[in-house]
Amino acid sequence: MKKQDYQLTIPAEIGEHFQLKDQDSAKLVVKRGRLVVQFEDSRLSIFQKRVWVWPVMMAILASVGYYVYCLTQHIKYVQLSGDNSLATAIILIGVVMGIILFAGFFIHDRNNPHNHFIKNIYWRNFPVIVLSFALILALVLIGAMWLLGVIFNGATFDFFTASIILFVFGLVTNFAMVYLSLIVDASLLSTVLTLVIISGVAISMAVNNQRYWWQHNLSFLGTKNASSGWGFNATLIFAALLMIALVDYLFVSLHSSFPRSRRLFVLRVLLTVTAVDLGLVGVFPNNAWSHDVHDQFAITLVYLIIALIVGIRWLLPNVSKDFLYLSYGVGGALVVAEILFQGIGYFSLTAFEVIGFLMAFGWLLMLLDRIEALIDTGIESTITKK
Repeated sequence: MKKQDYQLTIPAEIGEHFQLKDQDSAKLVVKRGRLVVQFEDSRLSIFQKRVWVWPVMMAILASVGYYVYCLTQHIKYVQLSGDNSLATAIILIGVVMGIILFAGFFIHDRNNPHNHFIKNIYWRNFPVIVLSFALILALVLIGAMWLLGVIFNGATFDFFTASIILFVFGLVTNFAMVYLSLIVDASLLSTVLTLVIISGVAISMAVNNQRYWWQHNLSFLGTKNASSGWGFNATLIFAALLMIALVDYLFVSLHSSFPRSRRLFVLRVLLTVTAVDLGLVGVFPNNAWSHDVHDQFAITLVYLIIALIVGIRWLLPNVSKDFLYLSYGVGGALVVAEILFQGIGYFSLTAFEVIGFLMAFGWLLMLLDRIEALIDTGIESTITKK
């Protein structure tokens, strides 16, 4: 029996949204059990239009430049780790090349009519996004170099071999940053926000382990008595800026589907104020001169989260019952934690702050994911037999 083909009818609204023309082609792709319509050249790939040339050429230039530097400075052997080591060169050069490539391809793809994410990103948010990915790259390279330094403790290379190793690491990081610049979207930005928060707080905890930060409170990590307290505060400020950029994009994208929605306007204001308040907690650390201001912003942050949880039923369109129950569950858990801390004294201040922070931040990420899902809700199409 001859199998019959099927035809997919794309509504005119979708065609206008993606600015489709008669000669545009598309293909159907099965991804994770879903049928996805993918327009040709909707996004650049590394192996299209010689995109790969740029990361390769920059890696070669960096390697040759490092070779010439060692030659002119009469450096015959280079240590893997330590001051003026190969690891230092890989981290510094890798981050610089990564920023240039990510920013270059991010800007270049703004002319792509199918890339609606970049088109809805304002220039005021551009530096925050680029620096966020640069920060993640720096942390990955620092971690990788530390691990290699532990595995190959005391390793030394001649300057030619060191240049080859730098080329390999540069090539890998360059391709990674170009790839990220071509696939970046709201989901990836949420992931970067999570990584910035988790990595910044985790590093601050690890650095201050010998100072027994947990005997004080979570805010101790940002005080002058903590090692690298500026890093903890910078994490909060940077995460706040990244959250503002993400909220900005999400609600700009939602405007076409929900024009002049007062509920979404209030939700946007609350989320933006929450992000600003989070940043101010980092701007005013828990030092003696700013203790009262720090506590005020921290308390305000709790009130804002509670207001979001209570009002989400009316502020978020098409909110599901499951998300409502989850939100109320988080709100109830925060109230129970408050009672165990203030009323009974079962929780210490550190335990209360850590638990409250994890629950509140996790719920905020889920809320941003639900808002992103509203953007992805499109016009239904029908499939008919040919």
